[in-house]
Amino acid sequence: MECVFGLVGDGFAVVAADSSAVHSILVHKSDEDKVMLLDSHKLLGASGEAVYGVHPEERPPLPVPQRHPLTTAAAANFTRGELATALRKNPYSVNILLAGYDKDIGPSLYYIDYIATLHKIEKGAFGYGSYFCLSMMDRHYHSGMSLEEAIDLVDKCIMEIRSRLVIAPPNFVIKIVDKDGAREYAWRKSIKSD
Repeated sequence: MECVFGLVGDGFAVVAADSSAVHSILVHKSDEDKVMLLDSHKLLGASGEAVYGVHPEERPPLPVPQRHPLTTAAAANFTRGELATALRKNPYSVNILLAGYDKDIGPSLYYIDYIATLHKIEKGAFGYGSYFCLSMMDRHYHSGMSLEEAIDLVDKCIMEIRSRLVIAPPNFVIKIVDKDGAREYAWRKSIKSD
């Protein structure tokens, strides 16, 4: 019942994800952060079995900070290439939204699915919650959104998931990336962890 979604606004990108670590009918954790900071100006939101609960060497290869930092597009293409290579050997069941901010380009968001499809997008979602998020985004998203409008839309998506998905994840993490860097924005919790 995972959900990762994101959008690009005026000078920033937002990525939000549920924080449940689930296997079969069991919930192992409700505070798993599925939005990773790749470097100072890149976020990677991921859903799928290869995201949590495995040893780091079993996770999909991710772009690591280089001597010369990768642009967001280069990081997305590297990740797509690694997933495409793994697809023919030992595939990863992972879907990714990669957001970043590049000084000369601005914010961007990339969709990379488990079969290594790559698209630059303005808004997107993965998981069962995507059925609700994408319809909310189709209705309320517009280019050039302010941060307040974007967070309001993220909150609408979370409320729609919580009210309509049969087994809805209780907690979500929201992160943003802009000219000042990538950082955690907020958590939306309905269940506190120990």
